[in-house]
Amino acid sequence: MNAIQDTYPPELSHCYGCGRLNPEGLQIKSVWDGKQAIARFTPRPYHTAVPGYVYGGLLASLIDCHGTGTAAAAAYAAAGREPGTAPYLRYLTASLRVNFLRPTPLGPELVIYGRVKEMAGRKIVIEAWIEADGETTVQGEVVAVQAPDHMLEALLNRS
Repeated sequence: MNAIQDTYPPELSHCYGCGRLNPEGLQIKSVWDGKQAIARFTPRPYHTAVPGYVYGGLLASLIDCHGTGTAAAAAYAAAGREPGTAPYLRYLTASLRVNFLRPTPLGPELVIYGRVKEMAGRKIVIEAWIEADGETTVQGEVVAVQAPDHMLEALLNRS
């Protein structure tokens, strides 16, 4: 299965968290299974907070970008459309809430989950969480809104 971020057009693929065209970014890849999205990420040693543990800002970024990717995948599914088909469904963060339940160890692969909590018009609320070694260390909620048409058109028509 393809990651939703891999279906974004090039003009919309530069996000630090999930843009495939940002070589310095995290390159998060969220895969939709029909009910939820799952991403996997292994923090590097420089993603440290204190020795042995992941920096909280990185964890918040994982929740953020995975949440907007989950929203896009869910919106395409709800519309009965293939991801990446025009008009593009790209989502932006309107609100981000992150709860750190316990320190996240540096070393193991992290699994990020996202599930639709609510869909209403151009707004989708995603509940997300991160697991390390099968234990939930972070919970979050992303309120994602569909990018305004004029914004997408301006980005897609840049020369």
